[in-house]
Amino acid sequence: MLKIYQGPLPVSELLSEWYGAHYNENYGAMVNFVGTIREEGGIDALSFDIYLPVLERWFDGWKAKLESKGALLMMAHSEGDVPVHTSSFACAIFSPKRRVALEMLDAFVEDFKANAPIWKYDVRGGERIYAADRSTPMRGSGLLAE
Repeated sequence: MLKIYQGPLPVSELLSEWYGAHYNENYGAMVNFVGTIREEGGIDALSFDIYLPVLERWFDGWKAKLESKGALLMMAHSEGDVPVHTSSFACAIFSPKRRVALEMLDAFVEDFKANAPIWKYDVRGGERIYAADRSTPMRGSGLLAE
């Protein structure tokens, strides 16, 4: 399941919803990650743009990879402005054994940071400034991509 929210994520509600929907499906582990906006560089918030068709395709690839291991993937991300000390990204993996969930969570979050089609902006004094210094070019993007 992939959910997109406008503004900060309702983290407690999300984690409770995910757990409540799957606690009785005989998974031995639910491992989650919540990304929180840090106060740094004078920002008031981060702002996000998402290209949903590519994000859905990327997410479906991960979902299939996890299903092949008997695991289930959940993810939510924010679009628009997300103030400091609130969350923009959450995911959870349910698996029969904890090792699968623990290992796949790390791989998923790292691949998310490198390849998900989400563009990040710093927000300072109401102005959105592209965070080029903290962005990773997507594989295959650009006019001269191979």
